[in-house]
Amino acid sequence: MKFPLRPFALSLLALGFSALVYTSAQAGGGHYYPPVKDPVVKEECGSCHLAFPAAMLPAASWQKMMGELDRHFGDNASVDPAIAKKIAAYLVANAADTGGSRYGAKLMRGVDPASAPQRITKLPKWVREHREVPDWEWRHKDVRTKANCVACHADAELGYYED
Repeated sequence: MKFPLRPFALSLLALGFSALVYTSAQAGGGHYYPPVKDPVVKEECGSCHLAFPAAMLPAASWQKMMGELDRHFGDNASVDPAIAKKIAAYLVANAADTGGSRYGAKLMRGVDPASAPQRITKLPKWVREHREVPDWEWRHKDVRTKANCVACHADAELGYYED
């Protein structure tokens, strides 16, 4: 009767480890970012491109981006001020350094949040993850831009960016 708890303790340890592995797999491991859930954000941002998960950039980036919609990567993406305010609030609340930190922290490594990076495709982790992609592939008619995540990541709209 000296070790009756040992099998029970080992079983609990194995169960806990299994749950941890399963949770990581379910969340897409290191390549999951919660997709946009707000219908206004999804509609307004997603009408031109993938509505990028807020956890992919820090709050300062989203604030700057929303303040410059009239020159949004060469386009005028202006919306009604009330809608812009709602979108900005959602993005900031779920940004990598605020509500989305559980997911966005891995993408933000090596990035000064105060620098307000505007392009996800310039972040060190993104560059590392895509360094093997040849230039000609980015120019392919089905890709055309590094911001077209869904061209290679079929489940990007669900938040999964695993190859």
